Amino acid sequence: MGKTYERIDGRLREFIDNQKIFFVASAPLDGDGHVNLSPKGRAGTWQVLDERTVAYLDFGGSHAETIAHLRENGRITLMWCAFDGPPNIVRVHGRGEPVFRDDPRFDELIARFPPAADGPGLRAVIVVTAKLISDTCGFAVPFMDYREERSLHADYFGRTSDAEFRAYCESKDHNGSSIDGLPALPLPLPPR
Repeated sequence: MGKTYERIDGRLREFIDNQKIFFVASAPLDGDGHVNLSPKGRAGTWQVLDERTVAYLDFGGSHAETIAHLRENGRITLMWCAFDGPPNIVRVHGRGEPVFRDDPRFDELIARFPPAADGPGLRAVIVVTAKLISDTCGFAVPFMDYREERSLHADYFGRTSDAEFRAYCESKDHNGSSIDGLPALPLPLPPR
């Protein structure tokens, strides 16, 4: 049965570190707004900064919903679930903040993510301070076999210069603002 924790201890951290994918959920304050749920992967793009703070790298894509929601209200939930081994689900409910490329903390934060820190298409580092840490049984989560990382995202953005990536971010309808019209990425995206 489910338990809550004051901190991300060694056992929870080991579980989280062993998962190949995690999920991020956020929502606007407006009850008619769109809830967002995103899968996150790419090895090396997530870190425990301390016992109550985690961070992950935010890469370019066609939307920036999580960033928009965090800028509006800060609410975020991260979830990891076991697709192999003993069943388990870990959630970190907290307050998140996007740290953009022109923030003085950006370089120090990305240094915590070698070698992913130099990954192409990096927009921000999302820092999450836990308010509630919990785990539950995960008995209904199916067994699934991990095969390998997909390289499509890194390959695609690896062929673009930083200036081309910045232009790409500006060209997408829902990078500067969310699908609900909330401010998302600061555009033009600051250079690296």
